Amino acid sequence: MALTVLVVGSGAREHALAAGLFASADVERVLCAPGNGGTAGFAENVAVDVEDAGALVLLAEERGVDFAVVGPEAPLVAGVADALRAAGVATFGPGREAARLEGSKAFSKRFMQRHGIPTAEAAIFEDADAAEAHVRALGRPLVVKADGLAAGKGVIVAGSVEETLEAIDRVMRKREFGEAGACVVLEERLVGQEVSYHVISDGSRQLALAAAQDHKRVGEGDTGPNTGGMGAYSPPPVVSAEVERKILERVVAPTFAGLAAEGIEYRGALFIGLMIVDGEPSVIEYNVRFGDPETETLLVRYRGDLLELLRGAAEGALAEESIAWEAPASMCVVLAAAGYPGSYPKGLEIRGVEAAEKEPGVRVFHAGTRLEGGVLRSAGGRVLAVTAIGDDVDMAAERAYRAVERIDFEGVQFRRDIGHHARSR
Repeated sequence: MALTVLVVGSGAREHALAAGLFASADVERVLCAPGNGGTAGFAENVAVDVEDAGALVLLAEERGVDFAVVGPEAPLVAGVADALRAAGVATFGPGREAARLEGSKAFSKRFMQRHGIPTAEAAIFEDADAAEAHVRALGRPLVVKADGLAAGKGVIVAGSVEETLEAIDRVMRKREFGEAGACVVLEERLVGQEVSYHVISDGSRQLALAAAQDHKRVGEGDTGPNTGGMGAYSPPPVVSAEVERKILERVVAPTFAGLAAEGIEYRGALFIGLMIVDGEPSVIEYNVRFGDPETETLLVRYRGDLLELLRGAAEGALAEESIAWEAPASMCVVLAAAGYPGSYPKGLEIRGVEAAEKEPGVRVFHAGTRLEGGVLRSAGGRVLAVTAIGDDVDMAAERAYRAVERIDFEGVQFRRDIGHHARSR
């Protein structure tokens, strides 16, 4: 076969997916819409708005796309996968109805409650005054979640009643996250270790991937505001065989049974954010796509043909009985621009990526980059995802951070404690 594949998105997740697909013997050409400075090295970047379903369908028709992968959540929530499938393109990614699991935290919370899926107690409000009255009546801090999409930043973990009230004001009245804050979910705070669990579904059958652990806070020691993710590693020790059994039986199985009962077909990746509290899993959120930076950590460990895996899911024919992992462990360290997750500069020259990739077991995935006259420059808050494999997490960390030291751009920031729950040094 000589297939043309389309990858929708521009981040490190899409770079990792596109690179994995390009490695398949059956793939002749990869188009990335819009792609980044990293995908430009092996794929054709096409400047298309990721939420413009009509433009993406037109691109697919004009360029003879055989298979498409929709990376980010926003186009999935907008129905891009539906549009591509309707145009006859086999597409990896759930339709608009299924994407509500991520597109609306209120919808997903009610879904969990309907199907007995373990999750924190919560209340949902569309009125700020009523939300504040609820907090005052409880008299304890809560987690405040904007209902809609907010690029991974619409969750505020308050440390006091006053902080909870301030968060409600920021989200619902000041609309710091735009219309995503028209409704909020106020949730009891769970204290434990947060993990990411990915499952691939072909509409009737599911295949579990390895667990990973993301680091959302910008600062070391898990301090500071939430980001889209400052790094990840796999596998996290907190997900023992017994904990994984509970995840599969108490979370994964009832989630897909619930979708089937409600007549919702799911073809794509479901990334479940979990809190593990004293060995018990509880769902924090659903994400209807691969995580970022978790994807980078998982794909460098993966041994199989990524095209076969994803296309099988898209066409309702998952072929593999189980996933084979090449590397025992992996780690991804995100290099971000100064000021991220707030305002940050763009257009900074990036040096040292080629030197970093000469380190053993290292891949550098581009998140927010562009090529300008042959010079690599920053184009986002998260700029690069430096990823390494190893015999264990310590080795992966040693390799990743050695590679990080070879890369430089003005004001670069990164966390030095990625994987701290698993590292022995």
